[in-house]
Amino acid sequence: MTQVLCHLPTFQDPNLLVDYSNSDDAAVYRINDTTAIIQSVDFFPPVVDDPYDYGAIAAANALSDIYAMGGTPKLAMNLLCIPEDFDPSITEAILRGGYDKIKEADALICGGHTIKDPEPKYGLSVTGFAHPDRILKNLGLHEGDALILTKPIGTGIVNTAAKVDLISEEDERCAINSMATLNRVACEIMLKYDVHAATDITGFGLLGHAYEMAKGSELTLQIDSTRVPILPSALDMASMGIIPKGAYGNRRWLDCRVEIDQTIPLNLADVLFDPQTSGGLLFALPPDESEDCLAELTGKVPACGIIGEVGPPKLDQKKRIYVR
Repeated sequence: MTQVLCHLPTFQDPNLLVDYSNSDDAAVYRINDTTAIIQSVDFFPPVVDDPYDYGAIAAANALSDIYAMGGTPKLAMNLLCIPEDFDPSITEAILRGGYDKIKEADALICGGHTIKDPEPKYGLSVTGFAHPDRILKNLGLHEGDALILTKPIGTGIVNTAAKVDLISEEDERCAINSMATLNRVACEIMLKYDVHAATDITGFGLLGHAYEMAKGSELTLQIDSTRVPILPSALDMASMGIIPKGAYGNRRWLDCRVEIDQTIPLNLADVLFDPQTSGGLLFALPPDESEDCLAELTGKVPACGIIGEVGPPKLDQKKRIYVR
């Protein structure tokens, strides 16, 4: 769910369990004592050349918001923008990619809406369900918690490099496979543990979404940059200056909110700010459960690692993230 940048009134409905006030991943509304509905929407222009892959990635990305809240997706509706002269076979491939990914999630596409637009865009509105007492938010961190990430970062950089043929087909396919992987398995494993807070890593990058978790919990995060999983070629491309525009925006936004150790190379810092498409889950849990959780995740998700821990509040209330 996109961060709301304008001031809007606060809702007073007691059944609205999660709204936009803390930039959470979806809205949550309690239906009754055992059922809450989770609602989210996401769409974007093509990030890869193949239309089927694009549809699958967009669907996986839209579903991710539901998984980040600890929910189960059930219904989805297509959002499609296509040019007047778009080849019908391309449209069909995009929608088929989305359909196959929604089917993989055991959810249903029930329709949607299409408009004419000079630039193609695709995504979905997704509805999921969870128990109202088991909703995961991006706040609720406990001091001392371990942080686990379930996909490698660097998709923005790799996708940018792929557009100008600077990376191998193998490395490009690694990024595509990661983006198209559902966070379903990661969510199912995560829910076996005493998770205190969770989010998924998308356009604000690893550090941006980590900052939202820390700010909402009024704590700090200590990130170990050496343990963050990174896509092949991402560091090399960053060294060459192949950086998407969104990474610079993320860096400007976080400039006074993140402290990066001076020993960290610039290319690694750039990857940490890189905007992600259909990234992994980032969640916090007690340190005595983290190794068991990591062992269960290993081999079942694109990549995973314990990338840091939750620290205490600091006197400098602006700074929430410390990267070493």
